[in-house]
Amino acid sequence: MRRRIIVLIAAVLLWIGPAYQSAISAEPQKQDQRPTESVAGRIADEVRHQLVMMPYYGVFDWLEGAVLPDGTVTLRGEVTRPTTKSDAEYRVKKVEGVTKVVNELEVLPISPSDDAIRIAMYRAMFDFDRPLFRYATRAVPPIHIIVKNGRVSLKGFVASEMDKQIAYTAARNISGVFEVTSELMVDKDNY
Repeated sequence: MRRRIIVLIAAVLLWIGPAYQSAISAEPQKQDQRPTESVAGRIADEVRHQLVMMPYYGVFDWLEGAVLPDGTVTLRGEVTRPTTKSDAEYRVKKVEGVTKVVNELEVLPISPSDDAIRIAMYRAMFDFDRPLFRYATRAVPPIHIIVKNGRVSLKGFVASEMDKQIAYTAARNISGVFEVTSELMVDKDNY
């Protein structure tokens, strides 16, 4: 089991849980040893940092990854620009301890109707007089809007079930949307 431990990184997370932080060791790793959980945790922290610091990563992109004990990082998610995909891979390759990057990021198709849905969705959810406005004021909003061929996925974290329902309802009321999937998770501890 120890060999197959996978550390998931949700790039939109701006925190690392206390249990995760306690697994990080200050002891240096010898060259001939395989990476341990603490090294994987350190790599995960740095990968997360590199991903959220990308200049064109925003509310319409979703990045996540997995760090394997051998130093392999798998990137997954959806992005609106091809440069975001290549920039993510480039930044992760530079992280110390990463031996290989598997880039499974999907570049969303170019579509004027999807762009219109994105704008309408953003306005419906994050307008200054809406209850979800507080989420839009962060550098990387915790709610991400993924639009592909008229189908919308809401991903990320909210403070309550009510916020999750408000986001879903706002998404359902946008003209031109065929389907809405809410993958929002409630994280009461960090809001």
